[in-house]
Amino acid sequence: MSQNETLKVGLVSISDRASAGIYEDKGIPALQDWLNSALTSPWQAEPRLIEDDQASIEKTLIELVDVVGCDLILTTGGTGPAVRDVTPEATLAIADKEMPGFGEEMRRISLNFVPTAILSRQVAVIRKQCLIINLPGQPKSIKETLEGVRDAEGKVTHVGIFAAVPYCIDLIGGPYAETDESVVKAFRPKSAIRCK
Repeated sequence: MSQNETLKVGLVSISDRASAGIYEDKGIPALQDWLNSALTSPWQAEPRLIEDDQASIEKTLIELVDVVGCDLILTTGGTGPAVRDVTPEATLAIADKEMPGFGEEMRRISLNFVPTAILSRQVAVIRKQCLIINLPGQPKSIKETLEGVRDAEGKVTHVGIFAAVPYCIDLIGGPYAETDESVVKAFRPKSAIRCK
């Protein structure tokens, strides 16, 4: 169990143009807004806006895990098939373990909206005691991927990936993260649920 019960979350927006100041970054604000609505336990953001360059991405991820001590890192951008899209390569290069279920499920969720979801190369990995997840680049897609797909009445028809994140963090020794069930219900086996 983590000594510090505040979840430390690295928020990494990967964009050549936003990092150069050509346009405003929308990835980090979208991640912060969603986490503020979803998490009911204490958390702290460690934001980074960087260029789409493999060496920069690797350096940033290593720093956030090894120096800053993040429990979770969410990246946004750089996961498509374009030449400059190298986020998955950088993420895999610094990983101890790959978590392929996250990438598979993110593509499945996005396929509810666009057929081009199959072009996404998002991955998730573990480095030391940190879960790192590559998310899509658009704020709407970030929310759908994390939270899930809802019908016209607001009922979840396809669970988002964040439902599995708190338990994964438990398993790798991080703090006990709790969520607002109206946004996303964190799933844990009964034996792993803490009594209030």
